[in-house]
Amino acid sequence: IGLRPLCEIPPAPPGDFYCKWLTQNIFGDVRLKLFRQEKGLTQEQLAQMVGVRREAIMRLEKARYNPSLRLAVDISRAVGAPIEEIFLFD
Repeated sequence: IGLRPLCEIPPAPPGDFYCKWLTQNIFGDVRLKLFRQEKGLTQEQLAQMVGVRREAIMRLEKARYNPSLRLAVDISRAVGAPIEEIFLFD
């Protein structure tokens, strides 16, 4: 009997965050916080880099805000990761 996985596990972000990342993403969290932490950035620093308020980064990390394409690109460049690894699109 061949078993199929219930879901595909996406590639892990860089660094030692894989277990935390996997646990958080299974339960619906987003990856932005982990990429930001991997770069050693605070929410305030990332917000300044991409031209938004810290609260916008906080809402993005809690999946309470959908970024514009421009903001998603800027964040992707700031944390050095592809958009599709940071933001999950349905």
